[in-house]
Amino acid sequence: MEITDLTPAERRVWDAFPHGARVDVREGPEENAADGAGWGPERTVRAEVLTALLLGGAAAEGRVAGLDLKGFRVTGKLNLKYATVEHAIRLRGCWFERKPLLYGARLRAFVLSDSALPGLTASTVTVDVVLRLSCCRITGPVRLAGARIAGGLFLTRAVIGPLAPDGADPDEPEGSAEPPLQFNHADIGTDVIAPGLTVYGQTRINGATVGGQINLEGARLLNPGGEALYAETLSVGTDVRARGLRAEGRVNLTGSRIPGQLGLAYARLVNPGGTALRASSCAIGEVWLRACDTIQGAVNLRRSQFDMLYVEPAGWPGTVRLDGLGYRSLRPHLPPEERLPVLEREDAGYLPYAYEQLAAAYRTAGDEGAARSVQLAKLRRHRRTLPRHARVWGLLQDATVGYGFRPLRAAGWLVALLCTGALAYGLRPPAPLKPGEAPEFNPVFYTLDLMLPIIGFGQEEAFGPRGWYQWLSYLLIVTGWVLATTTAAGVSRSLSRQ
Repeated sequence: MEITDLTPAERRVWDAFPHGARVDVREGPEENAADGAGWGPERTVRAEVLTALLLGGAAAEGRVAGLDLKGFRVTGKLNLKYATVEHAIRLRGCWFERKPLLYGARLRAFVLSDSALPGLTASTVTVDVVLRLSCCRITGPVRLAGARIAGGLFLTRAVIGPLAPDGADPDEPEGSAEPPLQFNHADIGTDVIAPGLTVYGQTRINGATVGGQINLEGARLLNPGGEALYAETLSVGTDVRARGLRAEGRVNLTGSRIPGQLGLAYARLVNPGGTALRASSCAIGEVWLRACDTIQGAVNLRRSQFDMLYVEPAGWPGTVRLDGLGYRSLRPHLPPEERLPVLEREDAGYLPYAYEQLAAAYRTAGDEGAARSVQLAKLRRHRRTLPRHARVWGLLQDATVGYGFRPLRAAGWLVALLCTGALAYGLRPPAPLKPGEAPEFNPVFYTLDLMLPIIGFGQEEAFGPRGWYQWLSYLLIVTGWVLATTTAAGVSRSLSRQ
């Protein structure tokens, strides 16, 4: 390209490049790049001029060359496909007529903050320092699949998708549809910083590896009826911070590895009629669902392992899938009466493991009483799954000793029966079977002799009741056997769990 072909605006850019100097043609700091289509020739630069500088421009002696523009209207396509660019590219507050093409390129740094563009094609791009799209308005897809960014990816307060309604994108085939934001299988060396990000459509980051954290605090991921966040097998070095996230559509984290926190405090997850949160087969340090609105849609946490799960009962939806979910501690610490109704909402029905896991969490917290209440609730739930005729024995164990988890209830039954028998036989002692050889009658020990099947005091063999007193003795014998058997079964069950 000959320098004589340049417009005055382009000549300013050409002269500033060797020195890495900034060229700012904005009319004010509050200017909106989305209005750039109406900017005049004094603020217009052709993309081919920028390409020529980046690929063939040289630095002035003792200076670091670079492209540093603010407030320009860029016409044509910035095509750096497969190119290696040694200079930093900073195009802030600019308007692009067509989407930049960076497929397979190797760049030092690429900054498009506060700009407006119809998309970005940068799959498999390699960036040595940083890629910034903060505060951009991007109406088409941002393709970063397979990207390698040694530093961070910045999407703070960016707004992405859909395509502009006033015409078709010349770079897209008619009728094409794809996720507006995708950096699936990308490798980000440090962090993905995207607080306040808004995406109209699917955000696809499945298989991505992020060395630091992902920050989605206050972000809005809007894809009603579809995948709002598709992040299967995501691997993060520290945390996923999504405090105040608003997701319309499914948040899918299946198979992800997050050693720190998955912070969804104050989040709003909405996907009625479908699954709002799917985090199955995950390994996560801490999951925070603190102060969330009630999740609208099912929650699937099957086969995941968490060190800590913070969720309030009011946050759970009507349908949960918790088969195989393991957690070491559960917060906040609440009575089991507030936690147990969630297990009733299991989509697969009765799951013994879910109760065992909840009981284990209470034991970890040192609350043995709550753990026993959960075990009792488990057996009562199991009883409802049995045939009607098989429920009788369970009902008897529950009423008498609470399946062994309520031993004081058995003591109460024994005391009541002992008082009844002692009073009845004290008022009308039974006749001795062998007069003159029988010991002195004692109504208390006679009743104990009838009730306890192992211990004998010599009273039962020496005296024989008649009439309804004989029927009372039968009742005491049968009841004593039932209490002894159910108590022994309950105690052995408790010991086996310990």
